[in-house]
Amino acid sequence: MIEIKPYHPTKKEKAILVSLIMQSDSALEVREHLEELKELARTSGADTLKVFTQKQSSPDTRTYVGSGKFEEIKEFVEENKIDAVICNDDLTPTQVRNLESGLKCKILDRSLLILNIFSMRAKTAQAKSQVELAQYEYILPRLTRMWTHLSKQKGGIGMRGPGETELETDRRIVRDKISLLKKKLEKIEKQSFTQRKNRSRMVRVALVGYTNVGKSTLMKVLSKEKVLAEDKLFATVDSTVRKIVYHGFPFLLTDTVGFIRKLPTTLIESFKSTLNEVREADILLHVVDLSNPNYEEQMETVDKTLLEIGAGDKRVIRVFNKIDAYHHDPEDRPFDEDSSVSLEDLKKSYLNGSRAVFISAKDKTNMQELRDVLLEQVQEVHYSIFPNYLPSGAN
Repeated sequence: MIEIKPYHPTKKEKAILVSLIMQSDSALEVREHLEELKELARTSGADTLKVFTQKQSSPDTRTYVGSGKFEEIKEFVEENKIDAVICNDDLTPTQVRNLESGLKCKILDRSLLILNIFSMRAKTAQAKSQVELAQYEYILPRLTRMWTHLSKQKGGIGMRGPGETELETDRRIVRDKISLLKKKLEKIEKQSFTQRKNRSRMVRVALVGYTNVGKSTLMKVLSKEKVLAEDKLFATVDSTVRKIVYHGFPFLLTDTVGFIRKLPTTLIESFKSTLNEVREADILLHVVDLSNPNYEEQMETVDKTLLEIGAGDKRVIRVFNKIDAYHHDPEDRPFDEDSSVSLEDLKKSYLNGSRAVFISAKDKTNMQELRDVLLEQVQEVHYSIFPNYLPSGAN
């Protein structure tokens, strides 16, 4: 019997990160991607002891890295009793088998790490089923090797998926499980569709953005209610919906799962129903972490994901968050040596002909400006639904 068994780590695991540097990668991109991988590891419950990188045109088909780098990693793993080796790209079953055999520790790739975090964060029946489906779809093409790999583990990061199982477990059983989960999610989606249909006459606003940009904090400020907000990746997996009224105009505000580069395709597919909240929204608040030196690339990742899920034609208000932490002094921004753009210059460039607001949700700076811009857009949509609407009361 295959089942998803949750894992709650009781202690920090020691991990190392391994990443290839392609010819097209800039130094800034490499540092930013590795910082993100380190944060993913921390969120999963691991302390990163060391980062190994290697310049290569493509991954080694046997061990991901070259033979010389493999020996260097092996020596460090043995000397420091490393629990897990985390690779920044998806691995093939052959690579997992060879790395595991040679390094004698747990081997994780980026997708498995993200799946683990989603599993940790999922609270509702829908989110749990969506993550479970994504896990099984991730495992299916790796089935031959995966079960022996999992059966040897003692738990830990990346192991919130299918637990120990017999080697004779075959693809048919996994496919049956996937089929059952899809039917379960279809039933949940019908219920969600009915709920969304019942509120379809209300203006709907959705918070979108890269993971950990402050969406939940902003949701808390705008709705004046307690909402989970943590300084960790994917703190929010389940959608949260709140009704808000500004100056007599009601609307629904939804917080959604954060996006990230290289988001596993199985997760995007599994979370289609949750992402319907984005597709069916009238207005999107695209929250951007201005303090992140790579915020422009994060914006591009979000825009690309919105196009992929069919939400690229929405009204968008760019909300540049964390202005309290923004610095253009190179000495204050070690990851962006070439940055010399002041906050005022940024405002001029983004405010020219586009809907954009610069705020700090944490300090509640410029929140009234954001409310005014949001109210203007809500009013336009509201009057398109109710042309003769006369607002009463104010908030």
